[in-house]
Amino acid sequence: MRTLDDLLREGVAGRTVLVRSDLNVPLDNGRITDDGRIRASLPTITELAAAGARVLVCAHLGRPKGQVKPEYSLAPVAERLAELLGQPVPIAPDVVGDGARATVAALSDGDVALLENVRFEPGETSKDSAELGAFADQLAALADCYVDDAFGAVHRAHASVSGVAERLPHAAGRLVLAEVDMLRRLTEDVTRPYVVVLGGSKVSDKLGVISALLGKVDRLLIGGGMCFTFLAAQGLDVGKSLLETDRVDTVRGILDDAAERGVEIALPVDVVVADAVSADATPAVVPAAAIPADRLGLDIGPETVARFAQLLGDANTVFWNGPMGVFELAQFAAGTRGVAEAIAAVDGTTVVGGGDSAAAVRLLGIGEDRFTHISTGGGASLEYLEGRVLPGLAALED
Repeated sequence: MRTLDDLLREGVAGRTVLVRSDLNVPLDNGRITDDGRIRASLPTITELAAAGARVLVCAHLGRPKGQVKPEYSLAPVAERLAELLGQPVPIAPDVVGDGARATVAALSDGDVALLENVRFEPGETSKDSAELGAFADQLAALADCYVDDAFGAVHRAHASVSGVAERLPHAAGRLVLAEVDMLRRLTEDVTRPYVVVLGGSKVSDKLGVISALLGKVDRLLIGGGMCFTFLAAQGLDVGKSLLETDRVDTVRGILDDAAERGVEIALPVDVVVADAVSADATPAVVPAAAIPADRLGLDIGPETVARFAQLLGDANTVFWNGPMGVFELAQFAAGTRGVAEAIAAVDGTTVVGGGDSAAAVRLLGIGEDRFTHISTGGGASLEYLEGRVLPGLAALED
C-alpha cells in the first residue's frame, strides 16, 4: 500500500491532491456537536498543504440519498476546518460541476478547499457500475492524485472511495494507516487476556464480528440494547426492551459455541429500566431476570458495571464498540461511563471502535488520551475485525 510519505517524496507542490476525508460529524440545528472526525483529518491535510499541494477535500455528511438537501451541507464543516487549520477553506457550491471546477482553478499552492457533500450526487453510492464510474471519472478529473484518509468509509464501494483510487495515482493518508496498524494488532499480534466489549442497539449489526471474534478473544462483554436478545436467548423475559426475535435462535447458537470454545460471554445481571426513552423518565434498577413487562431496559445496572470492570481488570488488550445504554440521557449514562472508565484504567492496549463509543467518550468528558486509540470508523472497524475485504483498502493496495 502506497503511503502519504511515498507521495510526499515524489513531490506534491503545485499538484491538486484530492483527499477523501471522513467529516461525517453530528449536527444539531446546523451546529457541530462533536468535531472529533474533523480534528482527526488534520494531519494529512496539514502535511500536504505545507508541502505545497493544492488540497481539495471531499467527504460525505449523512444520507441525502443523491439529492441536494441543505441540511446536509458541509458548510459548517468548512467553517470548523478553517478554524482548526488557521486558514480559509472555501467550499464549492457543488461537487463536480462548474462551481467545483472554479474552486479548483482558484487554488494556489498550500491552499485547502472543500467540495460539497459527495452524497448529493446519486453516482456516489450507485449500485449501477456505469453511473458510479461516471461520477468517479468526474471527481478524478478535478485532481492529479488521490489520498484516502477516510477510514470510516473504506468499507464502502463508493465512487469517492474505491472509484477514484482506481483512476488516479493514490496513497493512504495518516489516519487510514494508523487505523489499519492498530486493527492489525488486534487480529495478528494480540497480548492476552483479550477482552472485547460490545454494545449498541442491534445484535444483528454485530453477529458477523461476534462469530469471528469467538476464536480470538478470551472474554466478550455484552451491553446496550443488543444484550436483550442475548438475555431472551437464555429464556428471560425482557419486557418492552429492544428485542430482535428473529435473531434469538442465532444468538442461542453463539452462546453454545462460546461455551464449547471456553470463551466467557458476560451479560448484564442488572439493568436500568424506565417506561419510555425520555429525559423525563424515572429510572429504576432491576435484576436482569426480573424486568417488568411494562418497562424497557435503557442501561446496564451498577452491579453489571462492577462485574464488567472486574473482568477487564487483568486485560492486556481491549476493543470496545457500542455504548452500554442511552448515554445521551443523563439518567441512562452511568453504565457507559463506568465501563469506559474501567477500560481507560486498563494497563495495556485499549481501542475504542469509533461511532457512538467515540462520541460517548467525548460527551461524557472522559479524556481521549486515556485510551491507546480512538477509531473514527465504527462500521469499518467491525468489518475489518470480521475479516471482510474493505473496498477502500483493496483499491489502495493495487
